[in-house]
Amino acid sequence: MSERDKIFSKKQQAIAPFEFNQAVASVFDDMVSRSIPFYNEINKMILDLARTELKNGARIYDLGCSTGHTILTLDQEAKAQGREFSYVGVDSSGPMIAACRKKFDNSGVHNFELIQAKIEDINIEKADMVIFNYTLQFIRPQNRPKLLKKIVKGLAKNGVFILSEKIISNNSHIQNLTTKLYYDFKKRNGYSELEISQKRESLENVLIPWTPEKNLSLLKDTGLKNVAMLFKWYNFASFIGYK
Repeated sequence: MSERDKIFSKKQQAIAPFEFNQAVASVFDDMVSRSIPFYNEINKMILDLARTELKNGARIYDLGCSTGHTILTLDQEAKAQGREFSYVGVDSSGPMIAACRKKFDNSGVHNFELIQAKIEDINIEKADMVIFNYTLQFIRPQNRPKLLKKIVKGLAKNGVFILSEKIISNNSHIQNLTTKLYYDFKKRNGYSELEISQKRESLENVLIPWTPEKNLSLLKDTGLKNVAMLFKWYNFASFIGYK
């Protein structure tokens, strides 16, 4: 079980850029559950899509798999339905991959491959579903169009692409409002003002969000069809598209 996230609970003299190191990996499940609104509901949405859109034996990629929570829930749901999928989890962080492997070993996930690499450096092959949740926002903006086209090229015909991201608004009033409401959400989940401000500074120029409109345009430019926004909560959104 993940430890409680207290990474930014003490005053730091110098805030280093955020990275997915051992300290983050050890608290990551708690961090995302308290920092990403409707995180568990987004995973349930993915389960629904897998149940309705994928055939038995489908091949699923999770790009930025972190500690493997999404793959684990997919595997448990598939087994409950008498089905089986194969999984490829990719993450650039060694500690995340190690935590993911341990979780799978302890939970009986068998049909998987874990790859520690930059997402830009891997090849996607015959993917029936690609999950790209809260990861594109950490990729340099100039590299995103080429990367997305590469991912979509590796999707099988009628394959499903799911993207979840933090987003921004071009309207300054709406942007300030949703940012305030998001910080209120984090406070409700036990984060202090100090933790919120220090993490915000740590993520500056590391996490770079785009507007929903830009994300949708980018997905359409890859050749995906039936592209749409499935979910939105203030400054977070999820998108879908088909090969």
